[in-house]
Amino acid sequence: MQPEPFEIHIGDDVLDDLHRRLDATRWPDELPGTGWDYGSNMDYMKELVDYWRNDFDWRAQERLINSFSHFKAPVGGLGIHFIHERGQGPNPMPLVITHGWPGTFFEMHKIIPLLVDPASHGGDPGDSFDVVAPSLPGFGFSDHATVRGMEVAKTAALWDELMTGVLDYPRFAAHGGDIGAGVTSRLGRGHAGSLIGIHLTSVTRPIPYLGDGSQELSDAEKTHMREREEWQNAEGGYAHIQGTKPQTLAYGLNDSPVGLAAWIVEKYRSWSDCEGDVERRFSKDELLTTVTLYWATESISSSTRMYKENQRYTWTMERDEKIDVPTGVAAFPAEISRPPREWAERSYDLRRWTPMPSGGHFAALEEPQLLAEDIRAFFRPFRNA
Repeated sequence: MQPEPFEIHIGDDVLDDLHRRLDATRWPDELPGTGWDYGSNMDYMKELVDYWRNDFDWRAQERLINSFSHFKAPVGGLGIHFIHERGQGPNPMPLVITHGWPGTFFEMHKIIPLLVDPASHGGDPGDSFDVVAPSLPGFGFSDHATVRGMEVAKTAALWDELMTGVLDYPRFAAHGGDIGAGVTSRLGRGHAGSLIGIHLTSVTRPIPYLGDGSQELSDAEKTHMREREEWQNAEGGYAHIQGTKPQTLAYGLNDSPVGLAAWIVEKYRSWSDCEGDVERRFSKDELLTTVTLYWATESISSSTRMYKENQRYTWTMERDEKIDVPTGVAAFPAEISRPPREWAERSYDLRRWTPMPSGGHFAALEEPQLLAEDIRAFFRPFRNA
């Protein structure tokens, strides 16, 4: 079945209800002088919510979103929403780009033009891509799974069907970060025949084989493992909740827009290269567009549920197992997990490793030019292969 054009439109009734709920917010108390130490800071949240209620223009953001070509298609029994922009160069390479949590397809809106039409942004027209930017199942305008098991491997199978079956690309490239990196890695492992190569901003999945016969851990790898454990203890509470009891969490976040905003915005501050000032990297409009997409589509429950599904299907490499498609990694300094190159080389056919000068977990929003340039450079040698 052919994809159907899709337009984003949130009804006035949904926006009116949002405004009523913002007006009726029951604020919690806060210890004075604690800043962000206990979570989202009260003063900032009140400032952001006031802007959301009185100044944020959803219709303007909707027009921005709808400036891209949106579609929805049945894939594997689910309606999958995606942006599909055709490249403007002489021989565009098909590329699927996958967001993570708490992102949405909107996370990709700055890099899509840089990949579709590089010549108009100072690049080589020969580096253009046909870009496909789907919403993960249960995120945004994609359907919610109604049975257990929608984790990254099953999502990768959906993407392979979308790209080769629905859109009729014999082979394609893939990029992703966070959950999107897991999906992209699963594409490389399970669907290598369809893949030109993969490009990642994080290499947390899979866990490499570290058993008998494996290469001894380097000092940098040992440091990475310690840092990762420390990070999990300090910042990983959200993942434990979402990976164990996401339904309980969902009652509050699906009912309170301020609660939802506090849960999401704290991650944009903690995980970005913002030095504690979230608006150093993201405007209020960008933050609130993301939160409003979660609110209007009621997708916080289905999105967090993927954490539980992924924990039920952990991925650790076996001895001599490798993702053997060409792989590139853009290593951003404020990413939440920063393994050394040799860690990635255990699991991937690593062809390019680019230490980035700045940027964090939300690289496509924080450093779109750097990320787009690295994607173009990585895939350039494979265009005539």
